[in-house]
Amino acid sequence: MKLREVLEFRRAVRNFDSAKSIDPEVVKECLKEAQLAPTSSNMQLWEAYHITDKAVLEKLAKACLSQSAATTAQQMVIFVTRQDLHQKRAKTVLEVAKQGIQYIPDAQQREQILKINQWYYGQYMPFVYRRFFGLFGLFRKIMSFVVGFFRPMAKQVSESDMRVVVHKSYGLVAQTFMIAMAEKQYDTCPMEGFDGGQIKKILNLPSGSDINMVVACGIRSEKGVWGNRFRVPFEEQYHRI
Repeated sequence: MKLREVLEFRRAVRNFDSAKSIDPEVVKECLKEAQLAPTSSNMQLWEAYHITDKAVLEKLAKACLSQSAATTAQQMVIFVTRQDLHQKRAKTVLEVAKQGIQYIPDAQQREQILKINQWYYGQYMPFVYRRFFGLFGLFRKIMSFVVGFFRPMAKQVSESDMRVVVHKSYGLVAQTFMIAMAEKQYDTCPMEGFDGGQIKKILNLPSGSDINMVVACGIRSEKGVWGNRFRVPFEEQYHRI
């Protein structure tokens, strides 16, 4: 299918056909394709939990408030943010950057890019993602407010702001996954209604993790799509400057 056809096919399916199974290896491949989605500063602070076990699916359906998309899902993918891994990810990205700049022929340019990467991933990323009961975020907010008087700079640096950044990045990953699934003619439903604490307990996730989205997967039943797709008029959302 062409991209437009894939996007037209993708719907939030509320009821899946229990008689039609989906291949977990295809779902896994779609998650690999979702890895290609961009994330802020390429930090990739996320993990995906692909659920195929029926007993776990039943527990997760209850944690998702027993909505029909959850109770009829053939499989589920739980998208989990891992802001607590920011130091590990920053080190990894820095090492990759070091290897990449080796192919720059100009030694002076190579040294300059290395210094920028060392500061950005070695100092700035650990500083801006660090959390401690809101105190680090408050300090960053005050500092950005003062510096912002003299030059433009990002001011969304509180701990809640950075949590939003991580979730925005992972939203791109989740959307890429759902488009990849649609291209395989598999159906999905992104669910917001869930008890995040229960899901973390079921999956034995660390305290520093956060549930970004639960995506139910399967093949739509005849009553799986609730009505025609509705979008507000394009002119209300499109602004050309």
